[in-house]
Parts: sequence; C-alpha cells; structure tokens
Amino acid sequence: MASVQARWSALLEMLTRDGRIEVDAAATELAVSTATIRRDLDELARQNMVTRTHGGAAINAIAYDLPLRYKAARNAPEKGRIAQTAAGLVRAGAVVGLNGGTTTTEIARALSARADLTSNGAEASFTIVTNALNIANELVVRRHVKLVVTGGVARPASYELVGPLATELLAEITLDQVFLGVDAIDVTHGATARHEGEASINRALAQRAQQVVVVADSTKLGRRAFARICPARDIDVLVTDKGAAAELTEPFSAVGVDVIRA
Repeated sequence: MASVQARWSALLEMLTRDGRIEVDAAATELAVSTATIRRDLDELARQNMVTRTHGGAAINAIAYDLPLRYKAARNAPEKGRIAQTAAGLVRAGAVVGLNGGTTTTEIARALSARADLTSNGAEASFTIVTNALNIANELVVRRHVKLVVTGGVARPASYELVGPLATELLAEITLDQVFLGVDAIDVTHGATARHEGEASINRALAQRAQQVVVVADSTKLGRRAFARICPARDIDVLVTDKGAAAELTEPFSAVGVDVIRA
C-alpha cells in the first residue's frame, strides 16, 4: 500500500487533472478502500488544499495553499499563451521583475528561450529580478541572463521568498518592467493575493518598476483575495486570455489599463 503522502500527492494530481474526484473512482484508481480515501480527503480539506463535496472533493478558490506544482495544470494552455505574449513585451537590455506563480514561471522560460535576447558576448543581455526560488533555479544556468534573487523566508507552497529581507533589497534597485502573477484582480480592489507576505513583496516589486504588467487568466478577473498588491490605477498592462468576457475587461480599459488578450 502506498504511503499517506504518496496517496495525497496522487489525489492532488487527479484533482488538477479532472477538477474533481469521486471517492469510489479514486479508491479504484489507487487500489485502496473507500474509507481510506474519505480519510485522506477529510485531511486534505482540513489543510485547505481541497473542498469536500458529497461523495468526493473538488479544487476551487478555497484551496489557497495548494502547492505550485499542482496549480500548474490548471488553465495551462491559457497560461502558456499569456506568458508568450507577455514575454514579447520585453526588450533587450531590460531589467525585469518576476514574482512567483505558474504564469510568471512560464514567462521566465519564454524569455530565456528568446533568440533575440541571447547575447553572443560575455555580458548578459537582460536582467531578471525575482523572489521565486523555482524561477531562479531554472535561470541560474542561462548565461545570457543576469539573475538577481531577493532574500527572504521561503514559502513552500509558492517557492516565493517573503519578508523584510526581500523588500530591503528592492528598495535599492529599479526595474523597467515587472510581471505580476496574482490570485485575483478587479477594478475596485486592484490586484490581490491570498497571502499577505506575498502581497507585500509583490507590492514592493510594483513600486520599483516603470511599467507594471499583471498576467492573469480569465478565472481571476472580477475577483478579490485577502491582501492587496496594488490598486488598478497603478497597473499599466493586463495580459489575459481570449476567453475573458468583455464585462470583465472593459472596466480595466475604462480606468486606463491596456488590456491584451492572448
């Protein structure tokens, strides 16, 4: 029989794949009893990683601490298109800020693969400043990228460094652009995050940037989360997917945000 941690990981993989699971089907797939699956789902719900439903479980907005590796499968095609479009806004020699998240991770990958940003000389062709350990891990071997990582305390769920050690470094630098992944965004409350520490470092990134670009798929528009990153008036560009309804994007255009559909 698989360990408890292995079962939990398998259940979360199933949830990100299907959006919801039923106890009977999960028990069959994992070759364990339905009683075991119920206990597992109850514990995952207690940890706010899933929402229990009648006969199973689902992932929704309540799952605020779902680890990044499981969030990556959600709306993956839309996030990929958003990332490619956002990466296209960067020019050679730019100093770019990236916070943590699935979409910003894709932006980092897209930037590192852009041939026009690859320098043949000894100097890096652009700079990335990030508080995300997973982004730093991928970019550190890219010789054409000058990588700057903030200090701070690591959050296991998002791989982000947060706290005063992170914000102190940002007070000493400037950015041409910052790309912010958010948990929610609307015109009234602006860009928001579920964790106050992440919101604080993201706000510091935005304050140091000449251009603030929020990247968010349509499921995050017209919603709000616990802690504010920045008001809508401080956002220059919103890159979202083509599935975003006009009633969700037009309020941003009305307050001067340049909305780009990818």
